[in-house]
This record gives sequence, C-alpha cells and structure tokens, in this order.
Amino acid sequence: MNTVFKYLYRIYQLFVAVPLALVATIITALTVAAGCSVGNGHFWGYYPGRWWSWLVVRLFLIPVTVEGRENMEPGQSYVFVSNHQGAFDIFLIYGFLGRNFKWMMKRGIMKIPFVGFACKAAHHIFVDKRSPARIKETYEEARHTLQSGMSVVVFPEGSRSFTGHMGIFKKGAFTLADELQLPVVPLTINGSFDIMPRTRDWHWVSWHPLRLTIHQPIYPVDKGPRNVQAIMHQSYDSVMSSIEPKYQGFVENPNQ
Repeated sequence: MNTVFKYLYRIYQLFVAVPLALVATIITALTVAAGCSVGNGHFWGYYPGRWWSWLVVRLFLIPVTVEGRENMEPGQSYVFVSNHQGAFDIFLIYGFLGRNFKWMMKRGIMKIPFVGFACKAAHHIFVDKRSPARIKETYEEARHTLQSGMSVVVFPEGSRSFTGHMGIFKKGAFTLADELQLPVVPLTINGSFDIMPRTRDWHWVSWHPLRLTIHQPIYPVDKGPRNVQAIMHQSYDSVMSSIEPKYQGFVENPNQ
C-alpha cells in the first residue's frame, strides 16, 4: 500500500502540485515586485509570500501543526532563530509562523528565477560574505530592519543539515539581538528533512507531516559577549528540546 501511495503521490505532484506551484511562484514574484514598487512594502513584502508558502504546502497535501503561537506578543520585534532541516523550512515558517518579518538569507538565493528578484524587491536581507565590509553592511541592514519594528528570521547554522541533526549555531543573530536588546525566539522544525533534504534537491517530494514549535522568548539579562553566549546556548537547547528523537544530538555539518 505504501508503494502504491508513493507512486500515486508522484503522479499527483507531476501533473497537479508542481505545475500549480510554479504558476503560483511566478504570480507571487510579480505581485511582490509590483506591490513593493508602488508602496507599503511591509504588506507587499510579506503577505503574498506568506500566502504562496501556505499554498505550496497545501498543494503537496502536507499536514502542518504549529505549537506556541501564544508565546509571541503583538507588536514586539523578535529575532527568530531556527534549525534548518530542508527546503520546506521556508514554506513552513513563511506560511505558518503568523508574524510579519524579513528573512536573513544566503546571497545565492538572488540567482533563483523569480524568487530572487521578489526577495530583493521585498527587502529581505541577503547575507554577503564576500568581504568583512560586506558582512558589516548586511548587519547594518538587519539593525535598521529591527529598529523599524520589524522582526527577522535567521538560520544560525548557516545552511541546511545533511543528516537532519543540528550543527553548531553561529553568533551573528545573537550579537544583533544583544546590541538592540531584543528577545530571541527559538523555533524548532520537524519533518522538513523527511520531505526534501538537501541531498535530494529537485527530486520528488516525500509525504511527511510538518511541525513548527515556537518557544518562549529569551530576553536579554545583560549586554555584551556573556549575554550573547548565554542566549545562544539557551536558544540551542530550546530548539534541540523539541526535535524528534531520531534527529536528537549534534552532528557536524561540513558545509557550515
């Protein structure tokens, strides 16, 4: 029965989910670019992408569970930090977090057709590691975003896991939160690695439920390196605490 379901699901993907998702991607990208050029970037830079992400997940018939939305306060800026299991992390957070934010994302995403120019139009933050000066510019942009009352979402591992396990956290997002004395909200993603890990990019989607856990905000208790380390370790422990047992524990990611 599982084999029959797998092949029926692939036929559905080929003739229904993928074509509709591609059309939705093009329409969303054009809508974002046009809307942001007119004005109200907070709306056009977020809601079309949120609806697109929600639609993609629903097109692939993937059930979603979200826990902990009550932990977020209305009007509060947050630095969200999440584990990075697979490609569907983006759709899960964007479509189901329920909070307007900007992504801090790899510069390479700019090369993805339609998606790249839409992200640029929406003023998402591209992390440019080509030189120390460009890295500084990236974090200046993130500071400006947070100071304007917006939140940001960061994958502090830097890249997707090869195994489903978490790698190390880099301190950039936590330094940013420390400088602005903003709370950090850890997010735990489960299921994305089982749907499409980075080792199977552009392959068939495997059906598997998704779960997003929104943890309690971690507020600064100090300022400086000790606070950065404390928040980073607490965030790591919070994210790890809700990961499925089969992916518990640290595994080094050689591409971080």
